[in-house]
Amino acid sequence: MALILIVDDDAALAESLAETIADLGHRPVVAASGREALSRLAAEPGVAAILLDLRMPGDLDGMAVLARIRAQDSPPPVTVLTAYANAGNTIEAMRLGAHDHLTKPVGRADLAAVLSAMLDRPAIPSAAAGEPGAGDGLVGSSAGMRRVQKTIGLAADSDATILIQGETGTGKELVARALHTYAKRRSGAFVPVNCAAIPRDLLESELFGHVRGAFSGAVTDRTGAFREANGGTLFLDEIGDMPREMQAKILRVIQDKVVAPVGGRPVAVAVRVVAATHRDLPGMVAAGTFREDLYYRLNVVPIALPPLRERLADILPLAEHFLAGAGLGGKRLTAAAAARLLGHAWPGNVRELRNVIERAGVLVRGDAIDAPDLDLPAAARRAEPVDWLAGDLPGAVARLEAAMIAAALEASGGNRTAAARRLGIQRQLLYAKIERYGLGAPTDGARLSDLTTVAVANPDDQAWPLPRQPSDP
Repeated sequence: MALILIVDDDAALAESLAETIADLGHRPVVAASGREALSRLAAEPGVAAILLDLRMPGDLDGMAVLARIRAQDSPPPVTVLTAYANAGNTIEAMRLGAHDHLTKPVGRADLAAVLSAMLDRPAIPSAAAGEPGAGDGLVGSSAGMRRVQKTIGLAADSDATILIQGETGTGKELVARALHTYAKRRSGAFVPVNCAAIPRDLLESELFGHVRGAFSGAVTDRTGAFREANGGTLFLDEIGDMPREMQAKILRVIQDKVVAPVGGRPVAVAVRVVAATHRDLPGMVAAGTFREDLYYRLNVVPIALPPLRERLADILPLAEHFLAGAGLGGKRLTAAAAARLLGHAWPGNVRELRNVIERAGVLVRGDAIDAPDLDLPAAARRAEPVDWLAGDLPGAVARLEAAMIAAALEASGGNRTAAARRLGIQRQLLYAKIERYGLGAPTDGARLSDLTTVAVANPDDQAWPLPRQPSDP
């Protein structure tokens, strides 16, 4: 039996967590604030794991508490729980050393799994907390994006080479910038180079630099991207389009950390390399068009960005983000517009969504953006209906749950209190589920058939563990 510290200012949720933890054979201890948590931790040296809420009253929020816990000698593992997960707090929590970052509500099975993983984990070395990074623009709370955000947090402070793979328009450069923003080397430069946009005969000079007179037209010295990024991050975008003869030189630089400018002497560099491509590099290796040794040198920490068609829960939050970012925050999407966005297949991914939203925001005179205002080709609409019985049980439960919430919101005219009463759940839980399933953007009058499509998002989620009933075994 392990001692588990629960830190949450919501008494009802803390009690529910404590009951579930006790059912799992452990001893729960509850703290209602950050300062109480630190006091409990000092008074209870046997704490084996901590469940830490992110938003708490007082001068210490969850992130500050996490930083103080991680600064201690041999701190217990900490999992952060929040109903307000975003890219920033997910990445920062993982960077500070959190074992995991989970979105409320947490199912019994998920809670048991994370406790088992924390208790089996060896002691975590302490780490000094750095300054939190700035916002990175990685909007999304879908399961796929949460995996990406957690990987960024885990890898940010490492010097390991990163390979980001994903379709065109998925946001690979945003991921690269986030890796730099949250890294210990963020005071250095972030230097992006598009390997597909630079002519073959100029790429070596662009990357490694040259000295004056090294070739015809070299009238001045050029530093080159590797030396410009010294102490920071070099982002090699579309590395799959790099000529094969250049691949050998890149491999040598990554291995030896030495750059040889054209016509000059070798220079040592300390640079973190992040590469990205939309191409199938393993297939190119098999075809002989990409060096196998370079592929394995780049693919130390892989990050796979999911296409937007697999991130339904992120479409409406992204649309609102783009409206606000373009200075069009006063405009809103109607239910019909939201349904049309959800029904589009998005072959151009996030870049296409951004263009569609900004175009509509500029051309629509009123405050409401309706379905006809969205310039979307009919050929790219989703044709497949929702298969309620597809996949595993948690996925089917998530689809049904989102559909029932959409129906309750429709029946109550958008009144969330009435919808929560109709569903038999607390308002706070309803708010968390509305945000999770992306049901907050459609306005009153949305049709159930327009909204159930979003129910396929985030299939791994389960309901909050309810108090046991007398009939429970």
